[in-house]
Amino acid sequence: MPFSKLGLSQNLLHVVEKSGFSKPTPIQEKVIPLVLERHDIMAKAQTGSGKSASFVLPILELLSRNSYEGKAKIKVLVLTPTRELTQQIVETFNTFSSLMSKKPKVVGVIGGEGIGEQLFAIQKGCDVLVATSGRFLDILSKKQMNLSHVDFFVLDEADKMLDFGFAEELELILEALPKKRQNLLFSATYPPKMLSIASKITQNPIKISIEHEEPTVDSITQRAILVKRENRAPLLRHLLKSQKYELVLVFMSSKRAAENIAAKFRKHGFRAESFHGDLYQEDRNYTLEEFKSKKLQILFATDLVSRGLDINDITCIINFDLPRSAADYIHRIGRTARAGKKGIAISFIDHEDEAHFRLIEKRSNIKLQREQIEGFELLGEAPKKEKGKEPVKGKGKSKKDRAREAAAGQNLT
Repeated sequence: MPFSKLGLSQNLLHVVEKSGFSKPTPIQEKVIPLVLERHDIMAKAQTGSGKSASFVLPILELLSRNSYEGKAKIKVLVLTPTRELTQQIVETFNTFSSLMSKKPKVVGVIGGEGIGEQLFAIQKGCDVLVATSGRFLDILSKKQMNLSHVDFFVLDEADKMLDFGFAEELELILEALPKKRQNLLFSATYPPKMLSIASKITQNPIKISIEHEEPTVDSITQRAILVKRENRAPLLRHLLKSQKYELVLVFMSSKRAAENIAAKFRKHGFRAESFHGDLYQEDRNYTLEEFKSKKLQILFATDLVSRGLDINDITCIINFDLPRSAADYIHRIGRTARAGKKGIAISFIDHEDEAHFRLIEKRSNIKLQREQIEGFELLGEAPKKEKGKEPVKGKGKSKKDRAREAAAGQNLT
């Protein structure tokens, strides 16, 4: 189905075409008409599925149908888990609204920047407020923001917000919003806690699940390389030199690990930098721009960038440290093979990681051949875990003996 059949105006269709979108993705095809019909939505879709456009486009269409006079009032509230996703959604709103007769004022608020300036930008007039959940709650506590006109409430990457304690703060947010509004929830997974949150927010939502969307097939070549832990960095240097990957995103388990390995790779002559949550926002923006413009070749990052990072030219993803879950694995490798391009995802595995990676494979519905690279082989077998010594019968007191002693002690008191 083409975009022209989804109920969007000519101005929006022209911008969509100009932006290079030839046809809607499955999530866009299903969600856009339902939002235009003013339904609440609970959508399950992976990162990279085009879900931002699936709510931005119909919201802009509905805003364009209702003209208003005077200073802009907050009609749309979008909450996200990360700064990068917030900025991406702000850009999406601004891009798609560029030809609207009355362009909505879009304000993005994130941590790491002056809260006073952000509050002033909102008070000057704001139609669309996009915010990280933490910074939004900071501004909400100031009690200087009018949310009584909010018509659309969107949670993007809702399951990820649970990691930041969002569930505990939800009541404060809902109390500040009008009871009558349209609610749109987008999440890669819906664990029980997420379903509990959804029941508090939505009113008879239409549930949408986009199946077979995991980027585990044609567009991404997945590899699993066996390597000793201490040989991972030398192997990575070997791959970078031999394969000539243009733009590489390497996932690390911690901020400190990302910092340390980036410094070591710079000493080896690589254009490398680290990216994690402890960086000042100015540094985060600068690093991403350097990476996007290919002034950097390698970005060593934590899972902060597994969602919300929209860079079309990443050629290779490296799981230097394995992700905690299959869902995180899918989000990580989804950073490559974007915008119709192909990509490579490589996971480093040692003996200790093998069982965990088999679980990731099972839950991601994949099975990868294990590889060995000459000079970096993983030799031997996984060390067997020693079982604890079994108790020797007759040496310890039985439950009955302990009960008798306890009863005797009570009789003596």
